[in-house]
Amino acid sequence: MKNIGFLSFGHWTPSPHSQTRSAADALLQSVDLAVAAEELGADGAYYRVHHFARQLASPFPLLAAIGARTSRIEIGTGVIDMRYENPLYMAEDAGAADLIAGGRLQLGVSRGSPEQVIDGFRYFGYEPPDGDHAEMARKHTEIFLEMIDGHRFAQPNPSPMFPNPPGLLGLEPQSPGLRDRIWWGAGSRATAEWTAKIGMNLMSSTLLTEDTGVPFHQLQAEQIERYRAAWKEAGHTREPRVSVSRSIMPLVTDMDRAYFGDERRSSDQVGYIDGGTARFGKAYAGEPDKLIEELAQDEAIAAADTLLLTVPNQLGVEYNAQLMENVLTLVAPELGWR
Repeated sequence: MKNIGFLSFGHWTPSPHSQTRSAADALLQSVDLAVAAEELGADGAYYRVHHFARQLASPFPLLAAIGARTSRIEIGTGVIDMRYENPLYMAEDAGAADLIAGGRLQLGVSRGSPEQVIDGFRYFGYEPPDGDHAEMARKHTEIFLEMIDGHRFAQPNPSPMFPNPPGLLGLEPQSPGLRDRIWWGAGSRATAEWTAKIGMNLMSSTLLTEDTGVPFHQLQAEQIERYRAAWKEAGHTREPRVSVSRSIMPLVTDMDRAYFGDERRSSDQVGYIDGGTARFGKAYAGEPDKLIEELAQDEAIAAADTLLLTVPNQLGVEYNAQLMENVLTLVAPELGWR
């Protein structure tokens, strides 16, 4: 394991039991948590993107703000639902945010997860051809990748307001290297193989939209193995990156035990999403020595180069910073980090 970051869902609720009671709280605390994570030595700050929900929805203002407040940590998403995105406008936003951050964006994109509303992308003006919204997400992604790769396609005005360079024009600003820092959130082994063929990094969460009867971490490890084999077969020259996400809660204080003590009994679950079988990975909670023993048996963590810790953001910045510090100092070194 080379890198450890956090993944925040950015929930907020006006409940008095929440430390994150408004959209402003969610956004500002997201910035503060990234700053704290960088100070602790973590490698990445990643955020979920959900529309029509009391969660983080528009990632690029947030990513740019974090980029301006930090200097080293990777800044990413997990994931942007490409069914909602204008790929050209997104390319401009991504290029600008990446330049502000000094080339530290790591953008996870995908078809997205189950939504708060029915076919919410239609309210954003996107109608999938033949009703295939997954294919629409892939098409939007392919266009986005072309745009950030510098594709020049637009016929220049013969009488422009400002002088143009010769030839066709592309989108600006361009941020060098961004194309190699795009990840696809793959929910199955087949999708992981497609991700490799198109040349994106692999982002795999604690949910797979298939089930073969084996423990979640073994199914995910097989997904990673197939991804790397497909990458090699495609002939890409760079080394790909692979991330997995986990809920990992070291029980160090009485407060930790009150919040997460029951998670000691967590196990994989099988359910149904979008009409198909899905397998959910378990949460890890326990005293640090017990966590080290359990996590050392997780084959997908061993196979990935990046681990994202899902954090309970509504418990506030201070608590989550302490949670990360406990993982980074008491657990991660024994698993090969640093």
